[in-house]
Amino acid sequence: MLRRLISTLSFVALAACGGTLTSSSRTVSAQQALTQTAEFLEFETKATRAELYRDVARASLAQAGRTGPVMFPVLRDGELVAAPGIEPRMDLLMSADAGALLQLSLDSPGDAWATDRRESFGGLSEREAAELVARSLLNLWGISATGAIVVERAAGAPWAAAYIDGILRVNPSFVYMAAAPAAP
Repeated sequence: MLRRLISTLSFVALAACGGTLTSSSRTVSAQQALTQTAEFLEFETKATRAELYRDVARASLAQAGRTGPVMFPVLRDGELVAAPGIEPRMDLLMSADAGALLQLSLDSPGDAWATDRRESFGGLSEREAAELVARSLLNLWGISATGAIVVERAAGAPWAAAYIDGILRVNPSFVYMAAAPAAP
């Protein structure tokens, strides 16, 4: 019911602005989805979110080691470069022991990670899903730290996750995408 209402309102708003709708079931690119609010993706189907996740993963593989606008920028030797890519079939929520030795802090100033459990995250909260995604990415990228790594909620960022100066900034839209393959 709510999804139908949102679809209808989207159609009306788009028509009022002179826009057009496509017949494709997927009307947004991965890059566009990252700059939307995370809640926008909550109303997309699991299949659509999984497809967006695979698009981000494929882009990350193609961008690995490059400079410029990338999906996963990391600061290495004073230069922003793309982190190692992730495989499109990699489940970032299943790596519960990945990065287990890392100390994470998800209580940074700014946007707080939501703590209510969501079906979109397979019963986890956004905070729990973000922690699993963060641990998996940091492990994949070979990041180690002596102190706590701050995991910030970076809503609307044009990238999926960025590791700069000991802070991992994770786009909550990417968390929704990453949770799609794992959701029941």
